[in-house]
Amino acid sequence: MLRIAVVAVALLVVLGGLLWGFQRRFIYLPDDDPVPPAAERIEGARDLTLRTEDGLELGAWFVPPRGDDRELAVLVANGNAGNRASRAPTATALADEGFSVLLFDYRGYGRNPGSPSEEGLARDARAARATLEGELGFAPERTIYFGESIGTGVVTRLAVDHPPAGLVLRSPFTDLAHAGRHHYPFIPLDLVLWDRFPIAEQVRGMAVPTTVIYGDSDTIIPPGESRRVAEAAGALFEEVVVSGADHNDPEMFDGPRVVSAVARLGDEIAPD
Repeated sequence: MLRIAVVAVALLVVLGGLLWGFQRRFIYLPDDDPVPPAAERIEGARDLTLRTEDGLELGAWFVPPRGDDRELAVLVANGNAGNRASRAPTATALADEGFSVLLFDYRGYGRNPGSPSEEGLARDARAARATLEGELGFAPERTIYFGESIGTGVVTRLAVDHPPAGLVLRSPFTDLAHAGRHHYPFIPLDLVLWDRFPIAEQVRGMAVPTTVIYGDSDTIIPPGESRRVAEAAGALFEEVVVSGADHNDPEMFDGPRVVSAVARLGDEIAPD
């Protein structure tokens, strides 16, 4: 029994060491394949370049609205995998609802320079917001932040310093350590993680109308994590549960439950 315990402890130490040294490779899974021109994936879309405060140039797509223009923009912060091309269905569906949409890739994604981290992604989001307001003309009161998975941490932090008109959190978690315990229950993540994304703590004192969306069959972010974010939100507008949906199911990207939830928030903040 003693030998088994020693082996178990040794394995945990080794696993903890690997997680400490390579943790960002577990957290961030960038797709660095070439991204096609925006107009090849979405009719009428155009390419933009974002410039971060630490000197990086990042690729982005601007998608204009279709049909009745709400004169509202949605800034989309992706999850931890893929690149902006894989969010084309989300942008197209939101544009069909009359929103203008800004898609962008974080540093290290979509052939962008740099390496992802919590602080790096925060800088990237600030560059996206600055472009949306300065170059594209969307004031904060005409802007919704939409975060997906780890992007919920990105837009929540952005909202603390630069409040938008509305906030949509799709599959959020209370903080990264809590979400990680679902996958690494024997690792003291509170002690080893460099990146935190304290979403529940940040939304608690927020006055921005907030919609929380999650699938009740999510195997990546436990539904209870998202539910606790909704409970913590200082200005919860709506909690939307997509029955039977897992984290990366297509309906969580451009499904009617997700898109209509954004539309309802848009109606609330900018009624006709």
